Amino acid sequence: MGFWSRTFTWWSGDTWGTKLFTWRFGNEVGRDDAGNVYYRSKKGRRWVIYPADNDGSRVPPGWQLWLKGTIDELPAEALPPVRDWQKKPEPNATGTMAASRRNCPWASARCRKPNRSPRAAPAGTTWARRS
Repeated sequence: MGFWSRTFTWWSGDTWGTKLFTWRFGNEVGRDDAGNVYYRSKKGRRWVIYPADNDGSRVPPGWQLWLKGTIDELPAEALPPVRDWQKKPEPNATGTMAASRRNCPWASARCRKPNRSPRAAPAGTTWARRS
């Protein structure tokens, strides 16, 4: 990442200001599997540095509790162990191709392509005008 992009683009990682603030006031308290690094200041402020794009949905639930101040200890110490039946958290897919569900495995009106023909009637209806 170049000098100007690190200076002005906050959405693709940390900026110089964030790096300087973190270096000066932050104490690293942990990392998660996604590569996020969590910090705490002496005054109690908490924040996260993302490895790539800034996306809050990539923060696991335990670390989300810690960031918001719901728990004071680190998630590994304060929370019960993860159960076998629990799924791993997934990032929000809104606005990506992963969010498109055109080929649904179930037959649902939400999954089918809308019928654009103004003369076509839904199957099984008698009220539609036919010409």
